Amino acid sequence: MTRVKRGVIAHKKREKILKKTKGLKWDRKSKERAAKEALLHSLSRKFRGRKEKKRNFRKLWQVKINAAARQEGLKYSTFTKLLKAKNIQLDRKILANLAENKKEIFKEIINFVKE
Repeated sequence: MTRVKRGVIAHKKREKILKKTKGLKWDRKSKERAAKEALLHSLSRKFRGRKEKKRNFRKLWQVKINAAARQEGLKYSTFTKLLKAKNIQLDRKILANLAENKKEIFKEIINFVKE
């Protein structure tokens, strides 16, 4: 049987792992075993982080809307309740953006909801 040399393929495989762990601290960026372990953990945390990011942004939007609504004399909960009653379907992201950047338009929405 002929001899099979796997040096090139094995080296490419190692380089691919080390390329993904570039920028990490200590041995995790240079040693294959540590890099492989770090990569396994980072991929699972990456998935979790994408889910947490959505939660964090939703909280931030609620805080921004609440702060702007309270300046006009409404709480966040009553404001959202009035929005639903008037059948205004603006999501939190848009409302937070209006509350932060376009205060006049946000005031008009609040005045329309209060009527």
